Amino acid sequence: MTTAAHRPATLEDVARVAGVSRSTASRVIAGTGFASPAARKQVTAAVDQLGYVPNPAARALVHGRGGVRLVVAVLGTSAAVLDDPYVNQVVGAAARVCTPAGVGVALCWLPFGDPRSLDQLEGDRSVYGVILVNTTEELLAAVPRSLRGRVVSIGIGSATVPSFDVDNAAGSEAVLRHLYASGRRRIAMVTGPRWLPCAQRPVQTYRRLMAEAGLPERTLPGDFRAPRGRTAAGEALRRWPDIDAIYAISDDTALGVIAGLRDAGAQVPDDVAVAGFDDIPLAGMTAPALTTASHPVGRIAGAAATALLEGRPAAPVTLFPSALVARASA
Repeated sequence: MTTAAHRPATLEDVARVAGVSRSTASRVIAGTGFASPAARKQVTAAVDQLGYVPNPAARALVHGRGGVRLVVAVLGTSAAVLDDPYVNQVVGAAARVCTPAGVGVALCWLPFGDPRSLDQLEGDRSVYGVILVNTTEELLAAVPRSLRGRVVSIGIGSATVPSFDVDNAAGSEAVLRHLYASGRRRIAMVTGPRWLPCAQRPVQTYRRLMAEAGLPERTLPGDFRAPRGRTAAGEALRRWPDIDAIYAISDDTALGVIAGLRDAGAQVPDDVAVAGFDDIPLAGMTAPALTTASHPVGRIAGAAATALLEGRPAAPVTLFPSALVARASA
């Protein structure tokens, strides 16, 4: 039997049906610590009634088997993705959640284009759970059956892998509407990697808003990095000399755009306004300070790690809001 919502029963469900605390239910199921005979009988009956199956990694943790860890697995075209400050934030947030519970956090690179890249984790009994970063449909389809129920995604999800992500479509819309309200009409966009599905939502938003306003669509490919933003700025000026704003899909890219505009002698924001996305700490300390949209990476990663740690079923998609942060660059 499952719960009324037809989802797997959780430890909280067992405790509620048994009429005991979560800690008491945990002790009875794990076979450790004190619990009264009555409590043991009630918990056992609730387990049978609900068909509760403890997470195997959680059992390993309860019984004290060492080396239990949560793995942050990042998809990327090269191992350089492991040096991305965004990835560092995800690992740090996961560690803040996991460390008090005695669970370590490990970082793993998944080479793009290798459908077997998750196989290395399948037989590792020390893996408590996996947070996928830069998720694609191909990667979701390749999640081994034995890991299902212990994997969440920061990015797109699937029927078996819950997703935690920022609402970058809404954040991008707020930034673009701000540029329009400031009088900008010839707005270009530096996008993200085409292979990354979550990076396409801002592009779709940009195209929709440009079409609605009857404005020309001007996009340049990007990769989230400053060097590419710097190059893209020069390309934009050559292709569209009348350009008056550039929206970059990440703050790192936007800072590169500002550098590229300065290389060409263009003034920001007098000649060309610039905006990014993420609100990284450096965004508010540049000259001019960068207009951007918020990206609560810590909250997102913390929620993903908590869902794995507590074994609670998550909603298929959990989107965290993004808001405009208006500064001098636009």
